[in-house]
Amino acid sequence: MKRLMLAALITAFAAGSAMAQSCETKAVSKDGKPLAGAAKTSFVKKCKEDVCTPKAVSKDGKPLTGAAKASFMKKCEAES
Repeated sequence: MKRLMLAALITAFAAGSAMAQSCETKAVSKDGKPLAGAAKTSFVKKCKEDVCTPKAVSKDGKPLTGAAKASFMKKCEAES
């Protein structure tokens, strides 16, 4: 019964707030429990990388490379 209620609650909020979630709040296991330790660190790092990589483009629309990309990624990951 608890799982059914939790699933209904998650589904209700997932539609409206999926874009507003941070990587920290998305760090949940398949069982619905929050991740901890190395698993959480790894998940958050990959999540932030996945969010920032598509944004790493220059003003003319070309993907950034080298030091420019590294600098952008560092700044973007710190903000998210």
